[in-house]
Amino acid sequence: MKPFKIAISGKGGVGKSTLAAAMSLLLARRGTKVLALDADPDANLAACLGMTEDAQKAIVPISRQIALIEERTGAKVKQYGQMFKLNPEVSDIADNYAVTHGGVSLLVLGAIEKGGSGCACPENVLIRALVSDLVLHNDQALIMDMEAGIEHLGRGTARGVDAMVVVVEPGQRSIDSAHRIIAMADDIGLKNIKFVLNKVASSGDEGFVRGALAGREVLGVVPYCEDLRRVDRNGKSVLDGLRNEVLQEFKNILGKLTEM
Repeated sequence: MKPFKIAISGKGGVGKSTLAAAMSLLLARRGTKVLALDADPDANLAACLGMTEDAQKAIVPISRQIALIEERTGAKVKQYGQMFKLNPEVSDIADNYAVTHGGVSLLVLGAIEKGGSGCACPENVLIRALVSDLVLHNDQALIMDMEAGIEHLGRGTARGVDAMVVVVEPGQRSIDSAHRIIAMADDIGLKNIKFVLNKVASSGDEGFVRGALAGREVLGVVPYCEDLRRVDRNGKSVLDGLRNEVLQEFKNILGKLTEM
């Protein structure tokens, strides 16, 4: 059976990492081999998985693995105007550089310091090749915590993604970001877009977001939850101490995703 591949996006702060961690941990509890890919420069996924602060500090993002980048691309980092490999070997990177916690393998991409708009720097080339390989060829379930967009996905990569899940909270900036993500996904041919409503405190909140999404498919509605705020502490995962109502909603969302 084809491995399960999901990209999660949305405006910063809406709960992308919370959802990505919950889906990853629940998959791992099922016995599924799962790779969580933190492709957001803000890099909160390790904390959401419940890694301690010391363990998080020990992670070196791929974008800062200078020796790896230079070996695989044949170019020096931060030296522009060079010739380098556009299709570097990346198939072993997840095995060698991911860290495991709670049964989930975590790979952090990190931010790329670009020398200019559209920079084809060695770091960017390696990361795009890595994401493409993980989506199209890796045999693990893949949960990608994206930045507020789809920068790491290209037209060729999009065909391997089962769905893009956009997390939306009850606010106009979140709605506007969701519509931009829809347009970007459409540009690369990623048509299967689902939504999760987060931080919903009332029926009015839910109605506002559903109305703004114009009938698009909502996988689940996660209520505003003090439990999630409290577990945002050193060494606590997003599933630790959750009341059953919220945990069950995460399970329902995963069930709908895995049935696709």
